[in-house]
Amino acid sequence: MTNELSKRIHWSFWVISIAGLLWNIGGCINYLMQTNLEFVSTLPETHRAIIEGRPVWATGGFALGVFGGALGCLLLLFRKSVATYVFIASLLGIFITMVHTIHVASSIIRFSFAEIFVMILLPVIVALALLWYANVVKHKQWID
Repeated sequence: MTNELSKRIHWSFWVISIAGLLWNIGGCINYLMQTNLEFVSTLPETHRAIIEGRPVWATGGFALGVFGGALGCLLLLFRKSVATYVFIASLLGIFITMVHTIHVASSIIRFSFAEIFVMILLPVIVALALLWYANVVKHKQWID
C-alpha cells in the first residue's frame, strides 16, 4: 500500500465499515442470546414466537446473515474485495431467515410496525447498503 493510496481513502470508509461491524456484532450477540432459554422467556410474545418456532434452516440463515455481515465488515476494514462476496452470502442468509420471520409475522400474532421494521426491513436495508458500499469502494479501488 502506498501513502498516496492511503490518502485517497476518505475517512467515511472507516466510519461506515466500523458502523457496519458494530451493527453485525450486535446481530451476532442477538443470535447467541437467543440460544439462552432463560433470556428468551423474558422476551415479548412476538419475539418468542419467532425464536421458539424457528426451524433449523432459518436458524442457519440467521447465523449466516449476522456472522457473514460481521466478517464482511472485517474484510472491508482489512481492505479486501472478497468482502463483496461475503456480503452476498450474508444477504442470502438474511433472506432465508426472513422467510420464516414473515411467515410468523403474517400469522395470528400481531406485530407492531416498529417490530416489522426492526426485525424484517432494517436487516435487509443494512445488508443491501453494505453490499452496495463494498461495490462502490471496490470500484474506487479502496479495497483489493
